[in-house]
Amino acid sequence: MTEQNEFPESGRVQTRVLGTPPADAPIVDTDPVHAPEGVPGVIPQDPVKARKAERLVALLFLVTFLAGAGFIASYVIFQVGTIDRTATSNLALGGTLALALLSLAAGLTVWVRRIMPKYNLVQERHEMRSDDDTREYVQETFLQGADESGFVKHRLLRRTLLLAAAPLGLAPLVLLKDLGPLPGTSLRHTVWGEPTKDGKPRRLVVEGSGQPIRAADFNSPGGILSVVPEGYEEDLNALAKATLILLKFRPEELKSGTNLNWTHDGIVAYSKICTHVGCPAALYEQTTHHILCPCHQSTFDAADGAKVVFGPAARPLPQLPIGIDEEGYLVAKSDFDVPVGPSFWERGDAEAEVREKAS
Repeated sequence: MTEQNEFPESGRVQTRVLGTPPADAPIVDTDPVHAPEGVPGVIPQDPVKARKAERLVALLFLVTFLAGAGFIASYVIFQVGTIDRTATSNLALGGTLALALLSLAAGLTVWVRRIMPKYNLVQERHEMRSDDDTREYVQETFLQGADESGFVKHRLLRRTLLLAAAPLGLAPLVLLKDLGPLPGTSLRHTVWGEPTKDGKPRRLVVEGSGQPIRAADFNSPGGILSVVPEGYEEDLNALAKATLILLKFRPEELKSGTNLNWTHDGIVAYSKICTHVGCPAALYEQTTHHILCPCHQSTFDAADGAKVVFGPAARPLPQLPIGIDEEGYLVAKSDFDVPVGPSFWERGDAEAEVREKAS
């Protein structure tokens, strides 16, 4: 990018390159690695070492630029979803951003320590408001510091610094992509309502092992399992809404709040996502049948439709209709009838809608 400045003497127009100060900017015509004349206490840098440092700083700024561009590229290339893809995305984003910030900090540090002159300073006590002479002195010192930093004189450093800062400045704008689009009705549904590729109901599998569960094998009253939908064992977006807790009861233990038509041989499936703020609620007390959310102590009665018995949660944990397939494995008969997890703007009174449809 360029702009034009006019020389008043000749009327000739000069092309100005981005990163170059205006023609009328104050420039001290001295060697940048030597102390300014008439300034006491200044220790100049060695000219040879300063030039080597300049090249090093420029290299660090170039690394910052490449790492910053790599951060933006990583955000576009590495999409999240499964555990492996999310881990790869986090590694790429974190690694490139850390390298960009580290190289930028190293470049600025070397610039200050090896290029700018050193000072022997004596700080004196004075009143809170400085007198006019001191304020004028501070202004002159500030302008002098700007000159001595070399930002005006070192074109290579100035331009590579601007180049390095460009991707970092764009990084927050790239992250704005996550603000949209709106989720629509996707928060109302989970993958439990989706059949498998061969059109069969989706099986419940044990979280971590991925093993399907035969109803006959889950026959110990008081038992509890954390289960996920078959085919989505590593899909974090799906598991955030579809993870279940599976509990085994004696028939006489189940109360009226539990929909018995959605159970199988005393086995009940509830959403593991707390209806308060979405923490995993999986602490289970067998003697009281209480499910406890460890985040804010919301407590649900698992034997009575997971109704709230204590804590800030306002709604019970949704129950999932389950059954068995032809091989005796537990499957989901349909999706939840109400949205799982905490409230959101489009949720409305989903429980009231369900009651109205059922009446």
